[in-house]
Parts: sequence; C-alpha cells; structure tokens
Amino acid sequence: MLYPVNLIIFDLDGTLIDSLPDLADATNHMLSSLGRPSIGQNAVRRLVGQGARRLVERALAGASEDEINQGLDLFLDYNHRHIADRTVLYLGVPETLDALKGRGMRMAIISNKNVALCREVVSVLGIDRYFDEVLGADSLPFRKPSPEPVLKLLADFGVPPERAALVGDSINDMAAAKGARVSTVGCTWGYGELTELADADYLVESFGELFGIPLFCGGEVSI
Repeated sequence: MLYPVNLIIFDLDGTLIDSLPDLADATNHMLSSLGRPSIGQNAVRRLVGQGARRLVERALAGASEDEINQGLDLFLDYNHRHIADRTVLYLGVPETLDALKGRGMRMAIISNKNVALCREVVSVLGIDRYFDEVLGADSLPFRKPSPEPVLKLLADFGVPPERAALVGDSINDMAAAKGARVSTVGCTWGYGELTELADADYLVESFGELFGIPLFCGGEVSI
C-alpha cells in the first residue's frame, strides 16, 4: 500500500539538472592538467553518481593518492568556476516544482555532489526557492546509497517514511530510498541505466509526469 506524500526528496544531477557537459569539461580539464588524454561525455556519464572523489579515482585509474588529491582539487576548482556554463534544467522542471509547491508539497535535495556546489547550481538556475533543505556528499558521514541522508531529512521534517518519496535516476537513489522505507520514483532520462530503476514504485519519462502520479495527488493509493 502506498500513501500520498507531503515530502518529495530529489536527486540533483541527472534528475533536476543535466550537468553532464560541465562535468565532462571539468573532468577533461583535470585530465589535461595531469598529462592524461581526454575522454568522451558518455565515458564521463559512467563515472558520475558516487561523488567527485570517486569520479576522479575512476578517471585516474592506477594513480597515486597524491595524484588523486591533486586531480580532485583541479576538478572541484574548475567545476566551481564553471558550475553552470552548459548545465541546464530538464524540460518542465520549474513549472512542475511550482505546481507541486502550490499543492503544499515540501521539497528537498539529496546529492552526492558537495553541498556548496549543489546550493550554487540551484541558485544560478533559479530553483533554490523550492527546496527547504539541501544535503550534499559532505553534509553527513555517509552518502547515497546509504539511507542516512534520507533518514536525516525525515527527522528534520518530522515526516514518517510512508509520507515521503525520493525521485532519482540511479541505483544509489533507489537503494537510499528503499533503505529508509520511502517510496521511489525513477527518472528514465538521467545518467543511470534503466536496469537500475527496475524496483522503483513508479517510472516517469519526463519531469512533468511527476505532477500526475498518484503519490503526489492525495488520497490512499495501492499498486
């Protein structure tokens, strides 16, 4: 049995924003600075989802700890200075967030991007006003796929698990939500493979579809 929710938790990259071009630029700036060959955007997509350090570690396969730390500094500095050069909101994001807020929904973000970068990009893209709380990779000792960030938001908002849902595009999002016993909505347009969303309670193919799913419409629903 699923219940209507009053707290919606969103992933950021691949769910609300298409940041892959800027992430690819930051990755290739880092690689070039360290004398390594650049990689394509699709290759970068496969590195995204577990935070900046993990992205750098995977991009610099076989690197020493010192080189990884240097690469991380290069990546984060470039990404901060070019946070939204080519990053855009997915189609329908502002309108749908506005409509959900009009329904009285409370909304938050959990990302594996560092929280300062999260706050900056949502501010630059003009959607910061919709979110009461933003958690990033460095907000807590644990990040997605751990359920701990989700559990923290449930406590902060005073919402039981059955009245919350997480909207995301990857296995990390689904695992974090399932671990916290909140409902899941899988976004098929993001960076994760469709197989990663196999256990989602709902699948949506465009952001605007969120407004029509039963979880966000009120009234008890069953699936």
